[in-house]
This record gives sequence, structure tokens and C-alpha cells, in this order.
Amino acid sequence: MSQKKKFSQLIKQKAQKFGFQSCGISKAGFLESEARSLESYLKNNFQGEMKYLENHFDKRLDPTLLVEGAQSVISLSYNYFPEETLPTLDNFKISKYAYAQDYHEVIKDILREMVQELQEEIGAFSCRIFTDSAPVLEKAWAKKSGLGWVGKNALLLTKQRGSFQFLAEIICDLELQEDHAVTDHCGSCRKCIDACPTGAIVSDKVINGSQCISYVTIELKNEIPDHFKGKMEDWMFGCDICQDVCPWNRFAIPHKEERFKPNNFLKSFTKKDWKEITQEIFSEIFKKSPVKRTKFAGLKRNIEFISSYSDTKEE
Repeated sequence: MSQKKKFSQLIKQKAQKFGFQSCGISKAGFLESEARSLESYLKNNFQGEMKYLENHFDKRLDPTLLVEGAQSVISLSYNYFPEETLPTLDNFKISKYAYAQDYHEVIKDILREMVQELQEEIGAFSCRIFTDSAPVLEKAWAKKSGLGWVGKNALLLTKQRGSFQFLAEIICDLELQEDHAVTDHCGSCRKCIDACPTGAIVSDKVINGSQCISYVTIELKNEIPDHFKGKMEDWMFGCDICQDVCPWNRFAIPHKEERFKPNNFLKSFTKKDWKEITQEIFSEIFKKSPVKRTKFAGLKRNIEFISSYSDTKEE
């Protein structure tokens, strides 16, 4: 067995051991077709206030600019589909990925441990680990590595588990055996496009980020535009609508990661509790949560925006 094949098999075995649901490998290099897509996305201002997407254009497309001497991109996915969803009756909604601890920290901790074991067995190699934390086109690499296909909602989909998965990468200087992309299985289905209350999915695999509920509740720092009134569907942080309606997610299997389980506050809170939340309670509930990103003021803004419309409507 060649060294390339041996190392590649070892990496995939380790990925499985550390709880990743899939692992694929691509040769590091310039993503030519994605360059045109990214250029078009930015030209249309679909990034809204996410100005960071305009930075490091070249690095987003070429991992060898992120890791000197990079030969391979190892793509991994980690399941976060919950065993139980939070109550939605008389409640505001939080995206499933934000139920518990911040996935950036959890996945990076797992990756560090995995890389340490690999280096003990393979020998020292140069690498960097990523999970939605640097200018890396994660879905493009996951697709190229055969982890799944990019659906009409622009999320990575798999036939086995659907789309509730975190993506991560190890970009390294090891020469490894490449995997290949899988076929697209969305067909003529339009469920995600038709279900989006704000029309954020402007065409197949293209999202106008500035019209997305997730963007508005997390990334937008200014006031929420009036045209979102009546379209938020009680989402106060993130949005799962396009995932919840996707037929492939009927195959989703609950994760086994303790750090992704929701805390008791989230299980018991109602709209009344959320409306009365204080900075102190916010800090306690979301101490290690991705919800920290919107800050207390941002969450209050979201709740007040949704509530003001709902209260007016009810009157």
C-alpha cells in the first residue's frame, strides 16, 4: 500500500473515532469555478453588512495561501441534529446549531486532539484547522471531497443524514489520496425555495444573505428593515426553515455530543421570559453559546421587533 493511501485511510479512521460523520480529501489548489460565483455574489451585494466576506478574496479560493506548502484539504462533517427540539408553542425560536455550546470551540477542541494523535502516528506535518473561522470556502471543499452536494438552499446535503452538520477542515502539507464529488440529488424539489418567508433563496444554490432571517437576527447590526415585519416566524436567533422542510432531513439521526445538548433554561423559557430577560440572565444562559455573537442588545432588538409586529397583529 502506498504511503498516500495508508495516511488517507488512517485519517479517515481517526475522523470516525473522534465522532465525525464523514471525512473526504481534496488536492489543495485554486477553486476556479467558485471564483466566478463568489465574484457574482459580492457584485450583487448579497453579503449585506457581512463585509468580512469581501476580504481575503484570493485566500478564500486558494488554501495554499493560508498554509504554506499545503498539499491536501481534509474536509470533515460533524452531526448536530438534536434528540429533542425546543418547544415552539408560546416561544421564540433558536436555530438548532445554537442550542448549546459554541461549535467553533467544540469542533476545534476535537480537531486539535485528532491532529495530535495523527502526528504521533504519522510524524510531524504542517497544518491548520478550521471550522467556519477563516476565509475557507467550506462547502466547496466538502463537495469536492465527496461529503455531499450543495442543495438549492446552498447548504451541504447528504442522502444519509441530510444537512444538520458542522463543517471543518484540516489543511496540511501531506500528499494524500483524493476523493471525488458525489452527484446532486435535489432534482425538481423546490420545498426550501417555496418555504422561505423572505424569498432569500433567489435561485438554485444562491442566497441573498441580506434577505435571510439568520443574517438579520445575527449579522445585521443596524435596525431590522420594515419589510421583514410579519416574515420572521418567531425566529429570534438564526433560522432552520429551509432545513426543516428538506426531505433529506427525514434521515437525520440525533447527535451524541453532550456539549451540543440544550440547557434547562432553553427548555423552559416562554415568550414572556424572553421579553423580560436581563443582561445577567443572558450572560448565564449563553455563556459558552454562539448566541453571544448577537449580544444582549441584539437579541432584545430581535425579540422586540417580532413582538411589536405580533402585538399589533393580535390587536
